[in-house]
Amino acid sequence: MATQHPSSAPPAPARSAPYPMAKPGYGKRTAPDQHPRAPHDFALLPTRERYVAGFVDHLPEGAAMSVKQLAKQLPLYGQQAVSTALTALSVAGHLRRVRCSVDAGDETRWVFRTFWSRTARDNEWWNTYLATEKATQTVSSTPDTPAPTTASPPPWASAEKAPPPAPEAPATEQAPEPPAIPHQRIPARAPDAQPAPPAPNTAPATPRTSEAGPSPAYLALARLGRDDHRLTLSAADCTALEPQAAQWLARGVTIDYLTSALTAGLPAQVDSPVGLLRRRLTDKMPPRLPTGSPSPGSPASAHRILVECTDCGRPGPPEALPDGLCRPCRTARSGAAENPPSPAEIADVKAHMTNLRGLLKSV
Repeated sequence: MATQHPSSAPPAPARSAPYPMAKPGYGKRTAPDQHPRAPHDFALLPTRERYVAGFVDHLPEGAAMSVKQLAKQLPLYGQQAVSTALTALSVAGHLRRVRCSVDAGDETRWVFRTFWSRTARDNEWWNTYLATEKATQTVSSTPDTPAPTTASPPPWASAEKAPPPAPEAPATEQAPEPPAIPHQRIPARAPDAQPAPPAPNTAPATPRTSEAGPSPAYLALARLGRDDHRLTLSAADCTALEPQAAQWLARGVTIDYLTSALTAGLPAQVDSPVGLLRRRLTDKMPPRLPTGSPSPGSPASAHRILVECTDCGRPGPPEALPDGLCRPCRTARSGAAENPPSPAEIADVKAHMTNLRGLLKSV
C-alpha cells in the first residue's frame, strides 16, 4: 500500500461568494456629501436597523437592493424583518427609492434606483437633491455595454488545463506569403451594343423596408388586425397607408397613441378597413408641435424623478412622500389618523346620537 505524503502548505482559504449586482437601471446609488465612516454610525438606531444599515452601507454601487436579495445575505432576519428595517431607515433619512423615465427609441422605460446616505437627511434635503439635474443623471445613467455572460476563470485554476503553446518557428524560417489573387479581366463591350431594356415592373407593391426591417409605421398598421379582426389589412394596404401613419409618428406621437386613435369607437361591422383607416388618419391628424428647443428650466428638458413608497411601492413626487412613505402607509405606521377630529366635530356627533336615541324612545 502506497504511503500518502500530505503537503505541508496550508489549504487555501474559502472565498465568500460576491454580493449579487442588480441589472442595469437598478440597484444602490450613494448620495453625495456624506461624512466619512466612523464607529458611531447608526448608533441611535435599534439593533436590527443598525445591523441592516451597516450591511447596506458597505455594499458597492449598483448592488441589488431588493428585500428578497438582502434577506438571503442577512442570516439573522427574514424578508418581513428586512422590509420593516428598510422602512425605518427611510423614515430616519438614510434611504429613498426612486424611479425615472428614460427614452429608449420609440418607447419609454423606467429605471429604478435606491439612494443611500450614511448621513441622515431630512425631507427638505432629499426633495432638493432629487430635483437637481445630478440626481436625474445618476438615476437615468445605465452602462451601454452588456455584462459578460461567462465569468473569467478563477486565479487558482490549474495551469495544466491550459492548452500548450504552439511551438515557435525558427528565426531563420519565414512564414509563407499568401498567394496573390490575379486581377479579373472584364471583357470589353462592343461599341454598337446597347444595354438591355429594364424589365417591366409587374411585381406587386411591397412595403418600403430598410436593412433593419419594416418601418414602425408599417408594423403599427400590420398589428391592427391582430388586435381587432375588423381592421385586418393586407400588405398592399399597409404600404398604401404607411406614409400617412409615418406623418403621425413624425409629429411626436407614440405607437400606442396611434393605435388608440385608430381603434377607438369602431362600428360593429367594418366593410372597408383600409377606407376607414385612411379617413381616420386624415381627419385625426395630430397638430405639429413647434420645433424650438425647450428652455433649460422647462419640465420637458429633464426627466422628473418619482419617489417610491418604501413600504408599498406607490410612486409620487418627493414632496408628497415625506420620510419616503405615502399617506396610507404613514398613517398605518403612526397608528392614528393624520387629521384627528376637532372637539366641535366630536360634540356634533354626540348631539346627533343623542337626538337619534330620543327619537327611538318616542316610537
